[in-house]
Amino acid sequence: MKNLLSAVFVLLLLLSACSKKETPGFTAEQEVKIHYDTAAVDSFSAGATSVDIVRQIRMSSQKYQDSVKEAERLQKEEQKLKEELEKENKKKLEEEKKKTEAEKKQKTTDIPPASVTKSE
Repeated sequence: MKNLLSAVFVLLLLLSACSKKETPGFTAEQEVKIHYDTAAVDSFSAGATSVDIVRQIRMSSQKYQDSVKEAERLQKEEQKLKEELEKENKKKLEEEKKKTEAEKKQKTTDIPPASVTKSE
């Protein structure tokens, strides 16, 4: 009986030692997303480029430069049109002022001075 009891004890000890164990804490199901500031697929490769440098490259590209020039040209055109409109408006206002002044002078010259009658 003593041998049977020790054999069961050894068997239980072997079964518990060989069973699958789970480590508490970090599990394989958790995904850790790390944000790297590189644009290459492999951020540690020799050709990895930082995001700032990629932005500078895009800004220096011909397409970007052309779009900047086009925007500047459109802005200058708008400003010229605004200046022309302002000049035209000023001319119209001056013409209207001259017309009103001429009409006022004409009205004053059209009305004869009050005739004075002498009574003796």
